[in-house]
Amino acid sequence: MNIQAIASESSKKSAFQTFMVVMLKGKMGAVQTIKSSLDQSAEYCNMKQATAVIRALGNENIIRESYSSGVDVLLSLRDLQLGAIGDLKVIVPGRRRQFILGEQETSLYCYKAVLLDAKKQTETFVYHCGVFIVPKARAQEWLFASAEGQWHVVESAKAARLIMVFLDSRHANIDMDIIKKDLSPLVKDLEPGNPEEEAPIPFMMAGDGVKQRDILQEATSELTGPMVVEDVVYENADGDQGSMPEKMFRRLIFGRSSGLVQSEALLIRDPHSDETDKKNKNASATSKKRRSKKGSKNSLRVDHSFLGSSYHSGIISGLSLVASALGAASTSGEKVSTTVIGLGAGCFPMFLRGCLPFVDIEVVELDPLVAELAKKYFGFSVDEQLKVHLGDGIKFVEDSVAANHSVSNGRGSNAIKILIIDVDSSDLSSGLSCPPENFVEDPFLQKAKEFLSDGGLFIINLVSRSSSVREMVVSRLRAVFEHLYSLQLEEDINEVLFASPSERYLDVNNLDAAVTKLKDLLKFPVDVESDIKKLQRLQ
Repeated sequence: MNIQAIASESSKKSAFQTFMVVMLKGKMGAVQTIKSSLDQSAEYCNMKQATAVIRALGNENIIRESYSSGVDVLLSLRDLQLGAIGDLKVIVPGRRRQFILGEQETSLYCYKAVLLDAKKQTETFVYHCGVFIVPKARAQEWLFASAEGQWHVVESAKAARLIMVFLDSRHANIDMDIIKKDLSPLVKDLEPGNPEEEAPIPFMMAGDGVKQRDILQEATSELTGPMVVEDVVYENADGDQGSMPEKMFRRLIFGRSSGLVQSEALLIRDPHSDETDKKNKNASATSKKRRSKKGSKNSLRVDHSFLGSSYHSGIISGLSLVASALGAASTSGEKVSTTVIGLGAGCFPMFLRGCLPFVDIEVVELDPLVAELAKKYFGFSVDEQLKVHLGDGIKFVEDSVAANHSVSNGRGSNAIKILIIDVDSSDLSSGLSCPPENFVEDPFLQKAKEFLSDGGLFIINLVSRSSSVREMVVSRLRAVFEHLYSLQLEEDINEVLFASPSERYLDVNNLDAAVTKLKDLLKFPVDVESDIKKLQRLQ
């Protein structure tokens, strides 16, 4: 089966793209994938229609490949031992097979598992064989649920063979040491080479490296689901903060994306609290003890000059693209309209307010409980420069565009605007962790372009481990915006995309000078030079 696009005649203007499908009737021993000459970078008369066809073909071929290869068939450990997938003692690069690990007679529990032999066999492997345990809360994440994501884990684990074991409700409230003890003899049968000559098989698990954790509040919202606010000290924390032995951070975590910290802030001593403690120095010894225990927490506050996420630093650095326009606004006293969709703990808007005093910030947050937690635990506050609008971000942009049209009769504004999308997705199975897919679909992108009028910057925090999903997002942005830049962060999975409908405010010809201008405007230190070196032009 083959599908290809038919070029339309220049004299005929149609709103639809014509496709030709060729099918060959016959008997085949296996399901074949659909061949296609379609390309997301090509020009079609209906780009939305073409993109939908390309996506549908991709999904169909994934199903066909899985069906033809039999990877969806769950084998037992006994099947594997009998050679159902070949000799287990031999590493077969790229081999991946799902199976059930454990039986009633041989183990306490049964586990769904996947055997993965690294695609490239090199001498740099740390382990000849490893076990990676996936907790139930993270089993549906793209990183662990999809084949592409699993290969990312194999690469990170640096193991020649990785046995990925998935926990479910049957393993709830079971001590991890018991599970490891139950798995140990089972995975031994899957070890390649000569087990007697190899080191013991290590057990790995997705963790956050937290040394100390103090949960401040657990809350549940109908919109966001379960949320946790916690104070943590990391295992690799270094340095002192006043009389504190280690750096402490406050985190906001959404239960729907337990693998990602939604927001993180550095805690520092509050000098005002220290003054209050001094005034009570004549209190009784008993009172002092009580106050000391409670006061240690009260003396801490969030440092709003600190950026806990490297991609937030990337967003600030990317403003070099419009540094001249920002400098002109600062000099003239004009406020730069900046809209941030997604509040989180409010750390980034607070940093933005203090770092660039001439920006006028409006944050759009869907969930009132998120805003409440930001104010209660992260020191978020509103004033004339920083406001919060509770509601849907897409509708906010649409309403703003309609209001601007009614005021200006469709004429563009002379003021530069900045629109930042910093929202996580509730559907982790799609491979797109940030933002939700409707923020990168054509209808919203068109509205974002209108929102910026004929100038300004549209910024997206993109989180996806899937190269195909990332290419889809980039392709859609290219179709709408004239200029597109990417800042890929090496130490993170975040990628910051900067798009603009025109070059009116862009400083693209001399970025070095633009970086200098931006640094002169910033009130807090940001390593702009290092970030800008990673900036790439995509269009």
